[in-house]
Amino acid sequence: MAEPSLVAAGEEPEERAIEAALRPKNLHDFVGQHRVRKQLSLVLQASRMRGRSADHVLFSGPPGLGKTTLAMIVASEMNAPLRISSGPAIQHAGDLAAILSSLSEGEVLFLDEIHRMSRPAEEMLYMAMEDFRVDIVVGKGAGATAIPLELPPFTLVGATTRAGLLPGPLRDRFGFTGHLEFYSVSELELVLRRSAGLLDLKVNSAGFTEIAGRSRGTPRIANRLLRRVRDWALVHGIEQIDARAASAALDMYEVDKKGLDRLDRSVLEALITKFGGGPVGLSTLAIAVGEETETVETVAEPFLVREGLLGRTPRGRIAMAPAWTHLGYAIPSGVFAQEQLDLFDPGTGSDEAAGDWAPESQ
Repeated sequence: MAEPSLVAAGEEPEERAIEAALRPKNLHDFVGQHRVRKQLSLVLQASRMRGRSADHVLFSGPPGLGKTTLAMIVASEMNAPLRISSGPAIQHAGDLAAILSSLSEGEVLFLDEIHRMSRPAEEMLYMAMEDFRVDIVVGKGAGATAIPLELPPFTLVGATTRAGLLPGPLRDRFGFTGHLEFYSVSELELVLRRSAGLLDLKVNSAGFTEIAGRSRGTPRIANRLLRRVRDWALVHGIEQIDARAASAALDMYEVDKKGLDRLDRSVLEALITKFGGGPVGLSTLAIAVGEETETVETVAEPFLVREGLLGRTPRGRIAMAPAWTHLGYAIPSGVFAQEQLDLFDPGTGSDEAAGDWAPESQ
């Protein structure tokens, strides 16, 4: 079982209360995502002026960028109650019918990971979103009867990390879709300044920059690293956190200058030292680093690929030039000429590498 990672964007249960305290309560306090924030503000303002529930809203993007926070802000800006559920919790149409039938007029229903909802529930949601009505089926077989149930107007806010898995009919029923992007270092500094104020921490500008640079463009990770730096400073009796203190604290937690943690570096080290930079199949790579295949694929790879440190080819994974440089290895001559052949020659390589790679291209 993989150990918890400071730079994984997932949220541990014990941290949810702290995260909730740091969440902005309105669009004015929400940092970053300027395009989505501006568009959403217009949608909500127009709905208030009409005196009607806001259109259904879909937020998509990687974990930790603020989808749940924006859903809460939608309810706050509309001065409406908020009901929270998730796609995995709705596995039967009856589960969704129970939630929908208990909604009050104008209420905001937030469904996290909406792409993981069951197909029967999705089909019921189509009619609920468009006509504010659901059909409750009573009985089985030839004697089954559909009883229409009228619903009060409500606003559905969906969040997904994999928008491509949403069926077209469901996506089309959202009146507004906002895709959240990774944050820049300067935007993360603003997030950290706000959080430091709420946590009553003294951090100088260089300290904020140091933490933001290691946060992988994700506010949730930035806030988590800030709390770990706070703990380090408290134990070492440091009143004001500067770049040196932040660097020492994060080095102790094995988060390097690029935001790579132990697992990230293990993957790259294995690629370079054991497989000559690759290509190598995913399952073989996972065995080499002592982790589950899913852990390597979902936790380490997205960031490494985004940073240009790791490449995925039809023949398997390869360590890109910046990875060799970052870990202090000399790049063998001719290695990247072969990688270019790998990128454009899907017909070569072992069955294992091709089998590992194929599902990820979907």
